[in-house]
Amino acid sequence: MRHESLVNEDWKNVVARLGGVETLKVTARETKAFLRPREITNAVDLLRVILAYCLGERGLRSTAAWATSVGLVDISSVALLYRLRQCGDWLALLVGQMLAAAAPQASRGRIIRIVDATTVPKNGADARKKNELWRIHSAFDLPQERFGHFELTDQQAGETLDRIPVVAGEIRLGDRAYLQPDRMASVIEAGGDFVIRAGWKSACWLDGKGNVLDLVAELRKAAARGLIDRPIWIKRKSGEPLALRLVAVKKPAHAAAEARRKARRAAQRGGHQISKQTLDAADWVILVTSLKPTEFATADVLALYRLRWRIELGFKRLKSLIGLKGPPGIDERSARPHVLAHLLTILLLEPLIDELEDSPRLVEAA
Repeated sequence: MRHESLVNEDWKNVVARLGGVETLKVTARETKAFLRPREITNAVDLLRVILAYCLGERGLRSTAAWATSVGLVDISSVALLYRLRQCGDWLALLVGQMLAAAAPQASRGRIIRIVDATTVPKNGADARKKNELWRIHSAFDLPQERFGHFELTDQQAGETLDRIPVVAGEIRLGDRAYLQPDRMASVIEAGGDFVIRAGWKSACWLDGKGNVLDLVAELRKAAARGLIDRPIWIKRKSGEPLALRLVAVKKPAHAAAEARRKARRAAQRGGHQISKQTLDAADWVILVTSLKPTEFATADVLALYRLRWRIELGFKRLKSLIGLKGPPGIDERSARPHVLAHLLTILLLEPLIDELEDSPRLVEAA
């Protein structure tokens, strides 16, 4: 199945999954995407032609010609562009409804929620010169293996651990970019836990007495054993230090050698001398977590973090299966609906993923 089939043979199923004809009519009117019939007589046809343009490889003129040839609507390319620019809020609402319909229920047990972001470039010579991007902040939920949240921003909005609302009882997984003590505290206060990768100098590490802790020295002490699981505290900009748990495991020899090679290359590119501490820390996978050792053993914490690669597969689906690239044009009014149309499509297709590709489940991934 190709994603363009969503606007052809699978169209009736798409309309049904989005709530039906009446729901689409109401939401289109509420968001002012469709206020009165002109060239396009109803909201369902409007959505179909918008998705056909955003998901296909046709330009505006070819999409308008296609819509006329199949008897859908008789519309000019200029009128289609105008309609597209009015659909941003409507598509955002439809994405939100799809996410809400599949929202994880904490009462069914703790979910694993992987947070990360991916980007697509903005179009236009000026945007490329300034490296301007669209950033898609996402949460990928396990064991459902579904995107559970999307937020679209420009490059000015950074990745933050608490940007995505916390589901009480969730375990949130994040990479080094999300080691943000105050935001980590917000996740705990909202009823969630986390497992986050850390760098040796990513935070101000403290011991139980509030003294600065030399993390690399701790790693060196544990070199023979190759494993650390101990309490640790992180200094915050405001409030008391955050009491957490440090879990670190020494990498296999080949992985450690590769990590050191990458660290040396990064230092060369940056034009600075690599430190002995960086090389020593490269031998380790360092994690901090709020999970209690009485509930999650060391091996459990390490196994949880290994599941983080699942969101990378989710992004791969979004960009290769759905074909999300930089939207055409330089006008935000048309670029935003273009990206949102692809997000809506991955949500529509996710229940069919098993028919489209091999997708190991949580038990296999662990």
